[in-house]
Amino acid sequence: MPVTLFEIDDLYRLGWVEDPAVSPDGRWVAYVRVSVDRMGNRYRRAIWLAAADGTQQRKLTIGTKADFAPRWSPDGTQLAFVSNRDEKPQIYLIDLAGGEARCLTSHPQGASDPAWSPDGRQIAFLASTTSEERAAEDASEQPPAPADELEQRHRHERAACEEELRMDPRVIERMPYRTGTTYDDQRRAHMYLIDVPADHLTDPGTARRITDGDLGFGQPVWEVDGRSILSTCGRDIDADTLFGFDDIVRIPVLPQERAVPIRLTHSADSYMVPQVSPDGRWISALRRNAQRPLAHATELVLIPSGGGEPRPLTAHADLDIEEHRWAANSDTIFCTAPAWGDQTIYRVALTPGKASVEAVFPAAQRYITELSLGPDTSIAFVAGSATNPSDLFLRRVDGSELQLTHIGDWIIAEKKLATFEELRYTAPDGSTVQGWVLYPPDFSPERTAPLVVHIHGGPHLMWSPGYRGMWHEFQTTAARGYITFFCNPRGSEGYGETWRDGVHADWGCASADILAGIDLLTARGHVDTARIAVTGGSYGGYMTAWLLAHDTRFACGVAARGVYDLTSFYGTSDAHELIEFEFDGAPWEQHDLLWAQSPLAHAHRINVPLCILHAELDWRVPIAQAEQLFSNLRRRKIPVELIRYPREGHELTRAGEPNHRADHMRRTLEWFGRYCPTDSVE
Repeated sequence: MPVTLFEIDDLYRLGWVEDPAVSPDGRWVAYVRVSVDRMGNRYRRAIWLAAADGTQQRKLTIGTKADFAPRWSPDGTQLAFVSNRDEKPQIYLIDLAGGEARCLTSHPQGASDPAWSPDGRQIAFLASTTSEERAAEDASEQPPAPADELEQRHRHERAACEEELRMDPRVIERMPYRTGTTYDDQRRAHMYLIDVPADHLTDPGTARRITDGDLGFGQPVWEVDGRSILSTCGRDIDADTLFGFDDIVRIPVLPQERAVPIRLTHSADSYMVPQVSPDGRWISALRRNAQRPLAHATELVLIPSGGGEPRPLTAHADLDIEEHRWAANSDTIFCTAPAWGDQTIYRVALTPGKASVEAVFPAAQRYITELSLGPDTSIAFVAGSATNPSDLFLRRVDGSELQLTHIGDWIIAEKKLATFEELRYTAPDGSTVQGWVLYPPDFSPERTAPLVVHIHGGPHLMWSPGYRGMWHEFQTTAARGYITFFCNPRGSEGYGETWRDGVHADWGCASADILAGIDLLTARGHVDTARIAVTGGSYGGYMTAWLLAHDTRFACGVAARGVYDLTSFYGTSDAHELIEFEFDGAPWEQHDLLWAQSPLAHAHRINVPLCILHAELDWRVPIAQAEQLFSNLRRRKIPVELIRYPREGHELTRAGEPNHRADHMRRTLEWFGRYCPTDSVE
């Protein structure tokens, strides 16, 4: 088979792995395999099993739509999972031996986050309800079973109509009132219990709700004795926050009645994803600073199961913790965190005094997104690298490693990839910046080529060669003949709190770090300085417009889902607090600063062609931001296009419809081909 360059349509072949779960006996790893259904313009998710010794793979569910969140029963004979194969996602059970999956729940609004009780007799899960729906549940107001399929269909149609009318007109009382691509339906996630049927013939019965009130709950985590469940719960119903500010709560499991949740944390900080040590003595959790949640690292803390002051475990390591899992011996926690272009796994040993924190994979040059631990402390993990955006691996106790899936093998076999060269260079203030450059696969150092600069969002994010969300774009850009550059300027994750907070009240200052990288590359003599283009999404869109207004070296730009006016962003985004945290106040308190830091205030100095890409249902950065920038350039007769994507939100390029993602990349490269052409682009 001939080796070819990466193309836009290769997007449809790029699958990936999610949510690994090691079986209780350590013999299997369940995981979700994601594939792109090009004909249906959607993604399919199926649950697979990989033998921990690497000898076999089994597809456990068909994945017609989406099967996800596999959770092992304590005896390892069954998996609970969530599937949207019907109208609403519900929880299903499937035997490890095979056979048809059976639906366990039938909640009108769907069910999520299944968690097995320690004895395997019950499953806790979350389902969303309104106060009226909870009152109807309590009154046992259940309609009789439909007489036939026609009546059932009519009931679904009637329920859909009533739901639409319920929110017509919408009454807005709190913020945020919309997020993702949908408006708040005024439902809150509550916790339910359902009995696990003894066999296929036994009816599981009706689920029982064990929480109440207008506050929503997070994923359930059973305590070791099975008498209570840990979760998170919002602290203040009127907090108007996207960032949580949750406490850890203990919910006693009573025979019939509901119990009042017991709050285990009481500081102003926000607590997330509690986990219970296998011996039941400790609760671990992630803690986020309340005053500056984006500037300070998310730290791992330890709480006695009986309650008490949380003990910080990772604050001294200056790491921003992503996930964490307990080892079977209860004296070690494994977690993921970004650091200098890697997102790797750290071992946190619970030694007296200051906890010991060390990397499991020093200088791994991989981006590890998820992990699961076996009973022998083997680690199943999902990782991307410079040559493969996503596969499943197992690290054995002896330190050896086994690749369990080979989703990306076709890339090495069929594609000629651009290689990533790491750059460490000096910014104007003397700081060290980390970046990477990809030269076109057939590049000759004896000639010059145009340069495309990619800028990440956030601003608190970290890119690396193994970052799956950009892997396809990096390779496709380089394959078109562009020298491709990206870096992690100040504000980025992975370089400590001082670097992450370096853009505080000054988002534009990171431009100096980016420009210094461009200077380094042009000094090599490989870049055609008349052909430099810039692109980025979200904060990267902000920085694209900022650079075009403040520097004249660029031939054109493509700005995606960008923030261009910080003053209007505050009142329209679901993340309005971003302004308060990053700029120390609301627009009426910091108007002059916010306007000076807005690319729109300087857009009259943009004099090169700009393509603006935006999603119509983007509630993180509403499309009015793009409309304002487009109007500025159009009225001044600067070449400009505004591309609007229906049905999409802020995650367009990462989780949007496959055809929209491909179109987004195609229009980006066509714009570069028009105003910053390569020798290979007509």
